Amino acid sequence: MSSSYSPSLIVSGVPWFDDQGRTVNAHGGCIVEDDGVYYLFGEYKTDDENHFAGFSCYSSVNLVDWTFKRLVLRQQADGLMGPGRIGERVKVVKSPSTGKYVMYMHSDDLEYRDPHICYAVSDTIDGEYEFVGPVTYQGEPIHRWDLGVFQDDDGSAYLLVHEGDIYRMSDDRTYAEEKIADEIALGGEAPTVAHIGGRYYMLFSNKTSWDCNENYCLSAPSMHGPWSYQGLFAPEGTQTCNSQSLFVLNVSAAERVVPMFMGDRWSYPHQASAATYVWQPLTVDDRGRLRIAEYWPSWNPRTGLPEQLAGERIPLGFRSNAAGDELSVPFHGSRIALEGRADPWGSYARISIDRIADDGKRTTVADPIYVSFYAKSPDTAYRYVSPRLPEGDYVLRVQVTGEIPQWDDKTGQRYGSVGAFVDVSAAIVMP
Repeated sequence: MSSSYSPSLIVSGVPWFDDQGRTVNAHGGCIVEDDGVYYLFGEYKTDDENHFAGFSCYSSVNLVDWTFKRLVLRQQADGLMGPGRIGERVKVVKSPSTGKYVMYMHSDDLEYRDPHICYAVSDTIDGEYEFVGPVTYQGEPIHRWDLGVFQDDDGSAYLLVHEGDIYRMSDDRTYAEEKIADEIALGGEAPTVAHIGGRYYMLFSNKTSWDCNENYCLSAPSMHGPWSYQGLFAPEGTQTCNSQSLFVLNVSAAERVVPMFMGDRWSYPHQASAATYVWQPLTVDDRGRLRIAEYWPSWNPRTGLPEQLAGERIPLGFRSNAAGDELSVPFHGSRIALEGRADPWGSYARISIDRIADDGKRTTVADPIYVSFYAKSPDTAYRYVSPRLPEGDYVLRVQVTGEIPQWDDKTGQRYGSVGAFVDVSAAIVMP
């Protein structure tokens, strides 16, 4: 993989680092563009268990370099977003009637048996949000879980929920005013909408717990329907590029608008560092079908075109499933990337970087994080891209954990890897 190196590429499937050198931890969320700045909202995950630890907010002017703002909604003292609760699928819109920012979320107990769609409000987009309570329709709470939000060109906003229900929201965005679709996608979750060329495309995932699957979409001439099944929108067999639908953002690139699919590549249980993001351009083909034409490991959001990382490529050929095995890669530069294979036999590595001083003393400059080499659909691509560092001498360390990432859903069905392999084929050292 080689071309002229650009520091501002979207690289899918690798941990991203913020202005503090920490992994960008904002999953299951959305992006809101406000006054020329992109705000990324998401679930603030942990690396040990699944519970609500807060919703985070990051800002960026280029969709690549992210600044951590704050936890915009923290765990509450009690109630629906208190201890022992789940908080997921955070989405944010601005109310045209009040000027306030309204945040939607899925609240649940740890068994996923007490679902509520709730909301919070803030006077500023990146301020602290005040939790209010359940979103209601006809005076009753909406007891659903996976949700999405779509704001149309005419200012109307729609709440999307699993199974394919669609609600038109009130002008103040605090309650559902009208139900315009009912169960148009039985079995579907993780809904989001793209509006392209006068047609609406509603994307759904199937239900496979934290594992990915072949997502699909419906299309319609308006949000009121009629909706028709289109089928898969990503290359068949890729399990939606090993991700789950999340959100669609329109990106201005080279004097055109590029609809960008945003997907979550979950990594249970180590979600805080190992869960990553899959952001890919969407197109509509000659038959009017929504498509991710091909998977681009890296691309430039300024041009909307694929662009690869470049630098000195060092073949490595490391593959092991033995806990404690370690690969060390000394390098001189300011950044390093790893290529490797992820597949159903893959597991976790712990990756860190030490700086080497003139006297040989080592100082850790990139703390160890979990990096996943598991993929339901085998994939050879970038697995890790380091944070930017001052140019110098470093050693990157890759340690095999030996962990076999598996989990059961609430029905007892098992998902995850069948092995513990870590596969690193090459490093790319950037000046």
